[in-house]
Amino acid sequence: MTRFGVTRSGNESVAGEGVLFLREQQVRFAQELMVLAGLDLAQTLAPLLEECGLGGAQYRALQMLAFRPGLTVGALQTVLGVTKQSLARTLAELQERGLVIAEQGSQDRRQRFLSLTDAGRGIEGRLFSVQREWMVAAYRNAGSDAVQGFRKVLEGMLSERSRDFLARGERKTKEMTGKGGRVDGG
Repeated sequence: MTRFGVTRSGNESVAGEGVLFLREQQVRFAQELMVLAGLDLAQTLAPLLEECGLGGAQYRALQMLAFRPGLTVGALQTVLGVTKQSLARTLAELQERGLVIAEQGSQDRRQRFLSLTDAGRGIEGRLFSVQREWMVAAYRNAGSDAVQGFRKVLEGMLSERSRDFLARGERKTKEMTGKGGRVDGG
C-alpha cells in the first residue's frame, strides 16, 4: 500500500475504484503519476532523438503524420497547438532532411498535404518501437480492464479540439475500410 491508499500489485483495489468522487489527494497523485510517466516516456527517446538529430517539436510532427498521413499544414498546426512560424521552421527542417513531403492540393492549390517519406517513416518507427516496449509492458502488467479504464480516463481529458481531431480520423478509417474496421484488414 502506498500513500493515498493506492495499491500497486496483484488484483487489489486501486485509487478511485468504486467511488463516485475522488479526493484532491487522489487527483493530485494521479497528476503526479501522469507527469512522471510522461517524463519517463520522453526520456526513453532522448538518446535516439539525439542520435537522429531531432528535437521534441520534430518528433511530435513526425508522430502526428505517422498517425494521420495526408494532414494539411493547418490541421497539423491546430492539433499541435503551435504558431505558424514555429511549425514552418519545424516542417522546413524535416523537409530539408527528406523526412516529410508536402503535396499541393488538387482542388485548392494553396493547401499542402503532409506525409512522411520512407526515411521519415523509418525514423518515426524506430522511435515508436522504443516507447511501444514500455507501453506494452505497462499494459500487460495492468490487465485488460485497467487498459480500458485508462483509455476512458485519457479520452475524458481530451479537449474538444482533440476529440474533433480523433473523430475525423475515425471517419476517415471507416471510409477507407468501408465498414469501420481496421485498415490493415483485421
